[in-house]
Amino acid sequence: MALQHPADRGGDRRGRFEQLAEAASRFTSSPVFFGLCLLLVAAAVAVHVAGLDLEWQVFVSTCMTSVTLLLLALLKNSELRAERAIQRKLDAIAAAMLEAGEGAPGKAHHDLKHAIRMEDET
Repeated sequence: MALQHPADRGGDRRGRFEQLAEAASRFTSSPVFFGLCLLLVAAAVAVHVAGLDLEWQVFVSTCMTSVTLLLLALLKNSELRAERAIQRKLDAIAAAMLEAGEGAPGKAHHDLKHAIRMEDET
């Protein structure tokens, strides 16, 4: 278990967790997932209104809590990756501006080109 920033794990290559988090992030932002959440909320309301057994109420509440916890983890991962990508872009822009002030584009210019496409890679 690495306690590194998500953008720093595995170098330029994304690991399994990052790929899973990206796929889950795409799914959770889809209308299908929103519909599933609406169904879950409707089920919770229906269970409480119908006065079903406590076991059913606890089951539905546990499902909602689990979904919330998973979404929180995905949201934080996505936030950290976006934050790091923005910071790396800003660093590349600053370095390229310094290089341009010195006259000839070099490594910073190449890094800036790489950073522009970074959101597709992180």
